[in-house]
Amino acid sequence: MSRPPLTVTGAERLKAELNRLKTVERPRIVQAIAEAREHGDLKENAEYHAAREQQGFCEGRIQELESVLSLAQVIDVATVGAANSGKVVFGATVDLEEVKTGDTITYQIVGDVEADLKQGMIAVSSPVARALIGKEEGDVAVVQAPGGVREYEILEVRYV
Repeated sequence: MSRPPLTVTGAERLKAELNRLKTVERPRIVQAIAEAREHGDLKENAEYHAAREQQGFCEGRIQELESVLSLAQVIDVATVGAANSGKVVFGATVDLEEVKTGDTITYQIVGDVEADLKQGMIAVSSPVARALIGKEEGDVAVVQAPGGVREYEILEVRYV
């Protein structure tokens, strides 16, 4: 069984979400169910059914987070020794310039579970990340994207 990689920051974020679900959301939902039960007939009680549905989602997310955290391999780039190599590795933040348009963009390469394109965090399994891994500043990475081939020049590699 493979161990999915997580950055230290990503693991902390997931632990915080798990803690919030267990200490805040779960008790709130239990209280909502108790209040809905007091209203009588459960068959026609929309509040009760809504609270039970919330409970199902909450418990499912708790199980998912516990599973991910128990299986994950938390990787701290600073302690791995790759930070001194100057190469793009898992956890690195990379400033890129698209060769054709001159547009610049910044990505951090993270685990699949913590990827969020809106925050500039791309999954290590994505085509862009796979093209960047192992490259150095000044190199050009060729990405086979669904929209065609794109070339990115690596401007800077940071290990935060």
